Amino acid sequence: MSAYDNCFKCGASLGSDDIAINQKLISRNVREFMCIDCLAAYFNTTRKAIEERIDYYRKSGECTLFR
Repeated sequence: MSAYDNCFKCGASLGSDDIAINQKLISRNVREFMCIDCLAAYFNTTRKAIEERIDYYRKSGECTLFR
């Protein structure tokens, strides 16, 4: 198991969107990742807000993390 497989806070399995949004919102150099729920708590927002942000980046086509 690598640092990319599970959320470092709760241990939940991570997908590519989880990793990409961590890199987008925190830093491209981040090496420990949070699941969307823990990331939402970290930023004091909702899971829905994070998912909407992911959808925005994906639809914009501008961010290489979401291609």
